[in-house]
Amino acid sequence: MSEPRDVQSEQNDTVDPQTDAQAVDAEQVEVVEGETPEEALAGEVVDETTEKIASLEKALAAAEAKVAEQQDSVLRARAEADNARRRADGEVEKARKFALERFAGELLPVIDNLERGLQMADTENEAIKPMVEGVEMTLKSFVSTIEKFGMAPIDPQGEAFNPELHQAMSMQESADHEPNTVMAVMQKGYELNGRLLRPAMVMVSRAPSSGVDTQA
Repeated sequence: MSEPRDVQSEQNDTVDPQTDAQAVDAEQVEVVEGETPEEALAGEVVDETTEKIASLEKALAAAEAKVAEQQDSVLRARAEADNARRRADGEVEKARKFALERFAGELLPVIDNLERGLQMADTENEAIKPMVEGVEMTLKSFVSTIEKFGMAPIDPQGEAFNPELHQAMSMQESADHEPNTVMAVMQKGYELNGRLLRPAMVMVSRAPSSGVDTQA
């Protein structure tokens, strides 16, 4: 009678491998109520993938920010270099213009003397006529040469007085001219490349005293 009991006991002690594997899977995977172990395992894989994607996106954003910062630094450096080059070019241009202005300013008395010599010359005297013609040709050639370098005379005879280009040496009443009109040019002015080199010295008209209503 004892032998059948031992066989039954051995059968009870034997564990089904499939049942054991399912038990292990059930222990390793946290199962949500109403969820199978396979579904729970798939959920964990999805969570890990999401975390990796988030980490990669964060690293990508940091890399893009670094690239943008470096690009901004390059642009600033380039802008500073361009500004430095423009400043250097401006200084060179100023130095060139200043040197040219000084040189041109030294030539003005020569032109003035040639013009005064022609004004005082007796053009009716046949003895000095060849000399006068030579001075006239020299003056024309001289003026033509300086005009090639941007130098231009200011001769405002009959024009309205402009304090930016003219220097009034005196004022005179005149019924033949509008008030503030240049009646006479005592000395021509000159510009160099649009910049005033010397103002013209002029005489300016004013209204006659008899024509001014002092009671107004």
